Amino acid sequence: MEFKPLIGITWELAFQLINTFLVFLLLKKLLFKPVLSVIEAREKDIRENLAEGEKAKSEGLSLKKEYQEKVNSAKNEGQEIIKQATLRAEQKESEIISTAKQEAQSLKEKANKDVEQERQKVMNEIKNDISDIALLAASKVIEKDIDKSKHEELINNFIKEVGEAK
Repeated sequence: MEFKPLIGITWELAFQLINTFLVFLLLKKLLFKPVLSVIEAREKDIRENLAEGEKAKSEGLSLKKEYQEKVNSAKNEGQEIIKQATLRAEQKESEIISTAKQEAQSLKEKANKDVEQERQKVMNEIKNDISDIALLAASKVIEKDIDKSKHEELINNFIKEVGEAK
């Protein structure tokens, strides 16, 4: 039996190899270099975009951190303002209550003083009226002789005059 090689080295094979090599060189020159330059440009663009994205992300994180700090600071300031306003309101409240108590006490003292003055005035008037009545009664007693009917008449007149004085 005779073995035949699968591929025989012939001139046709040599020409096919040369043609394939020339097509490879032509495609490399005309197709691969432009395609590779497009791919390299795209890779460069992607790297730049990734770098810009990382930069924007880091800036965003720093801005977020700064914003959080400002928000926390504003919250703390707001709480401090509320605390101060509450303290001032409580102080004002205690001042108003204290002032009202003092005014009420002074009004009460003035009212007590006025009542005492009125009472003293009425007592003085009563004393004056009693002394006038006593003088009147004494003068009536002295003017007349005292007999029983006259005495009763004087007492009745005295009671009548006292009743009219009231």
